[in-house]
Amino acid sequence: MPLSAEKIQRKIIHIDMDCFFAAVEVRENPNLKGKPVAVGGLPGQRGVVAACNYEARAFGVHSAMPMAVAFRQCASLIRLPVRMALYKSVSNQIRAIFSDYTDLIEPLSLDEAYLDVSGKAHCQGSASLMAQEIRQRIFDKTGLTASAGIAPNKLIAKIASDWNKPNGQTVITPTQIDHFIRSLAVKKIFGVGKVTAKKMHKLGLHTCEDLQALDLAQLKINFGNFGERLYEQCRGIDNRPVSNNRVTKSLSIEDTYAVDLPDLAACLNALDPLYEGLLQRFERAKLNAKIKAKSIGVTVQPMQPKTLVFKMRFNDFVTTTAQAPANQPELALYQLLCKRAYARGERSVRLLGIGVVFDTD
Repeated sequence: MPLSAEKIQRKIIHIDMDCFFAAVEVRENPNLKGKPVAVGGLPGQRGVVAACNYEARAFGVHSAMPMAVAFRQCASLIRLPVRMALYKSVSNQIRAIFSDYTDLIEPLSLDEAYLDVSGKAHCQGSASLMAQEIRQRIFDKTGLTASAGIAPNKLIAKIASDWNKPNGQTVITPTQIDHFIRSLAVKKIFGVGKVTAKKMHKLGLHTCEDLQALDLAQLKINFGNFGERLYEQCRGIDNRPVSNNRVTKSLSIEDTYAVDLPDLAACLNALDPLYEGLLQRFERAKLNAKIKAKSIGVTVQPMQPKTLVFKMRFNDFVTTTAQAPANQPELALYQLLCKRAYARGERSVRLLGIGVVFDTD
């Protein structure tokens, strides 16, 4: 008697390209090999590092770091502009390889994706051998290396893909999950940022084993609704399926200004181009959703906004956000949120961002 779908042990592969943008640039120009390379904006225009290679990381450079700081960390750093069309082209080549193994592919970005290979016949059904073969084919096709995590669920697979970087892979079997997760630092849990991690450390919570000592009620008291997710994740539980029909949960756009915006009036004036840019992205996202739905034969649900979000970063890097419920993007409401955010600092501003969160229920 065949096993039901619920009883089939999932085999999930998380593929993560190594230093993707920077690696593509080094491939395009072999003279850069062995040199510290960062892809991103100009330091004089307050650009940030989008990606960097391991040679740059050795100097403390990392993604999202201001490019000016990156150059202070590494005077020999080679900065290259972002070439998104090139990276998308390479990403498409990589995804074509994925599709030879499964149709359950969930891209997270241009350089990483989940693959559900449960029950697939490739490599005698071995997810580990499939991951190894995929990584080799990526290298043969593109000249780039990838790392992989193989596990029974998405949570563990994604964490495992970072375990043996670069150009390696890690397998976590069902019987190994408990041992693997116990010693894991809390900052490895999805959703645990700097603020939450700091709060956990103050409570004496440093590893998943520490979190396991708290019951669900205690986690909810300390971390609100996030406590329920923490209860599952600190035990290595993740029942989310790999989905090739991911719903867009949010859209946003932001700009870091070469010269600080001196006051509220300047911030309000800067909202107009941001708003136009967001509307363009909104329309593109709706069109892309329809095209994708048609290609896989499903009915697409309208993208219905439920919350507008505003982000402001002051000249001292302090960042604040404001939000309000809304069923469509409205410039007037973003202006109101801008005023609310500015009142919290009332000083010059280096970055503004606006976004929309969709109703995915």
